Amino acid sequence: MEKVTEPVKIPFEEALDRAGFGLYSYINTFLSGLSIISMACVVYGSTLTVGASACELQTTGAQQGLLVAAPVIGLILGAPLWGYLGDTRGRRRMLLLALLSSALVNAVSGLSVNWVMMMSLQFIASLLGSADYTLAMTLLSESVPMAKRNTAVLMVNCMMMVAQGTMAVIAIPIAPLTYSYHLPALDIYWNSWRTLVVAYSLPSILCAICYYFMQDSPKLTLVKGDEQRTLQILKTIHRVNFGRSAVLDVKAVSSEGLISSAGSKKDQIVPLFQAPLLKNTIIVSCLYMFQLSGSFLAWLPTIANRVIRMYETGEVNNMNLCGILNADIEMVVDPEATPCAMNTLSLLIVLGVGVLQCILNLLITLVIVNRAGRRNTVMILTAFLGVCGILVNVVPNTLGTSVLFAAFLLGYVVMGLYTAIAVALFPTHLRAMAIAVTTTAGNVTSFACIQLVNFLVSTQCELGFYLLASIFASTAIIASFLPDDRFLQKPSHPNRRKASIYIERL
Repeated sequence: MEKVTEPVKIPFEEALDRAGFGLYSYINTFLSGLSIISMACVVYGSTLTVGASACELQTTGAQQGLLVAAPVIGLILGAPLWGYLGDTRGRRRMLLLALLSSALVNAVSGLSVNWVMMMSLQFIASLLGSADYTLAMTLLSESVPMAKRNTAVLMVNCMMMVAQGTMAVIAIPIAPLTYSYHLPALDIYWNSWRTLVVAYSLPSILCAICYYFMQDSPKLTLVKGDEQRTLQILKTIHRVNFGRSAVLDVKAVSSEGLISSAGSKKDQIVPLFQAPLLKNTIIVSCLYMFQLSGSFLAWLPTIANRVIRMYETGEVNNMNLCGILNADIEMVVDPEATPCAMNTLSLLIVLGVGVLQCILNLLITLVIVNRAGRRNTVMILTAFLGVCGILVNVVPNTLGTSVLFAAFLLGYVVMGLYTAIAVALFPTHLRAMAIAVTTTAGNVTSFACIQLVNFLVSTQCELGFYLLASIFASTAIIASFLPDDRFLQKPSHPNRRKASIYIERL
């Protein structure tokens, strides 16, 4: 009787490496970026529609603040829940549910009859859409080879940099439209701002359609014990990457070193706050929480308009940024301006800053990070750009202070590096929850700092820059406590291979 030999099982990372990086990987990377843009449109779309809707909904300044704040609160509350569902129910399945449900609720909010209804619906839409970033980034990181993982994650970050600018691009052709159709059933008028709200649901719908044809995380299916499903996913990835005739040279995949997926929410959260993961959770959470340059982006249109008006007066030679913001400039009212209209110039400036951030992120992705490593790149960027923020009000020249402020805003690019660091530090069965918990900590701080920046700029402007920029620069010290990832990604040397296995098992 002929003896049947068992197929040789190879480690998962080796099998994923054999599946390669090609067309499927590029599509997955693009969709991850599109999912982040989809989330931005749902969560932050209100920052562009709240002013345009003020006339019809008759909102006060305080009510407009609540309309902007409610989606951010939904983002904060929803991320951990979706992280748990993604770890236990599957990345792709939960991502599809989140994209479609958030798009539907957001579109319905365009029919709001008052500001309370709009705030409630957009809070729910944000709660549902909070999965887009966490699950998309986790799915991507578990579907591309380790050698290309940094590049893929950071390329997605390029798209994240232009998310706000993309929202502006969508708004520019729609916002100026002047049509108005009465809907008797609701006693409202359908006009351009309501159309814009619906338009912000379209990226989520497009993204969901594309994800329907994608595969789930092969690493998660292996962790759950479904080796055949994992092998099938890897074969599909390989076939799309290299063509229909390509055959993946993998007969069986080993789950050795991978921890079984947890089944309860408690099992997903508690390990993050116990040794040996507690240190990583604290460090990554602090990195997200101290990323304060992004808080100034919310006020970029206001600051940019102020600087432009100062240039128009000609009094720009010996003033720092706070001097410009606190200067008494005569307001020029355009009698032909449309009430509650959005500022197109401000939107274009936001888009321009996003493009600069994207260029810097490309430079980091293609040149810097593969040589210096993620940790060292974070240390360099936060220290240098944080000092730029500190010096904003030291330079008594409008051009100089504007350049330093723009450089400080570029600090937002480290968000992608933080995500790449989190992906490497946490194990598969806890990864989505870990990213959700740490980014939630950052979202809470960001929400508070946006309000703080608004207060400090009008009362203690220079103190605000010194304080927040110093905190941002201090993240270089926090990042120094992380392991040097350059030695965790090259397992050719025996000691480095042990380190790579260790970090995966953490």
